[in-house]
Amino acid sequence: MKTMKPKKKRSKKRKLVLILILAAVLASTAVTVPWDLLGIWIAPLPSTVQAQADDAIKYGLDGIIIYVDQAGKEPAFYSAGWKNRQNQIPADPHSPFKIASISKLYIAAAAAKLVSSGSLSLSSTLAELLPELSDRIAYADTITLRMLLQHRSGIPDWIDDPAFPWNRSVTNIDDVLAFVLDDPADFQPDARYAYSNTNYLLIGKILDRTLGYDHQQYIRQELLTPLGLTHTFGSLQEVNPKDVVSGYSVEYMGDEKMLDFVAPGSSMVATAEDVGIFLRALNDGSLLTDQEQAVYSSVYVYEHTGLLPGYSSIARYFKDMDTVVVQFVNTSGGNTWGKTELVYNRIIKILRKQNGQ
Repeated sequence: MKTMKPKKKRSKKRKLVLILILAAVLASTAVTVPWDLLGIWIAPLPSTVQAQADDAIKYGLDGIIIYVDQAGKEPAFYSAGWKNRQNQIPADPHSPFKIASISKLYIAAAAAKLVSSGSLSLSSTLAELLPELSDRIAYADTITLRMLLQHRSGIPDWIDDPAFPWNRSVTNIDDVLAFVLDDPADFQPDARYAYSNTNYLLIGKILDRTLGYDHQQYIRQELLTPLGLTHTFGSLQEVNPKDVVSGYSVEYMGDEKMLDFVAPGSSMVATAEDVGIFLRALNDGSLLTDQEQAVYSSVYVYEHTGLLPGYSSIARYFKDMDTVVVQFVNTSGGNTWGKTELVYNRIIKILRKQNGQ
């Protein structure tokens, strides 16, 4: 009987072929080849998360914080680069960070609790919930709370207005909302999905109206305190700015930390550990009751990314590894988001290899 030889692994060879094909296609179409991103992608994978964090700084990122919570193990913290570049303060994995759109997870969870309690209805329209805006937002009488939560409203995103002043703080929520008032809808409500920060700004206002007080107070009472999260804040104004990680953009040499973005869904500040604990509780069902969890599952996602001038963040739970990984990078602009995602994906590969996957 002839013995069959085991097939040799050809993953490296296939990757090289794919790289060559990609380079040829890009060259033939006169597209600028992102060689720095390609270099990260093909670089040998380090054996440890810390080594990958150190490499991230070599890629031009100012600082990086990584939090890893694997079931059955103590949470691990990694950092590299700078917390404050000007003062040469090293990155601290326990420092508060502007988490940007990761804030939407907290707002969606708060909304799910209020819907479950009967204080809100997913079928209520924007015109019913915020009647003063019924003539200022297209289809306000058709857009429901469910559509706002699911990013299916068709309301334009305030960040897309070319007049928005990214170089200064806009500390009044209504001033932010004014950038989209009276604008035509991007599409008819529920026709499709399109991510819009305006949706969660409006949800924040709806929660405030329903509660009779600031929804961030409700988030603290109902979501943060039960989990013991004392390093999560509703806005930059609630934390000592000296403690917060500085943020840098490739287009601007200074520190952008004091740019304050107050719009609900983008305003929160937290440590990587606090975000990780919250994310695990959201995913494993310990944060919400079964009824609340069912509402949440029907309207929003269980992971998120965030991006503000000087800040980018990724928070995800991996069921197959029962692992939460949070990554903060205090650099934005240019192709830094591509680098951030590549670094994060490589960290996941390292963890899988360590787990024998």
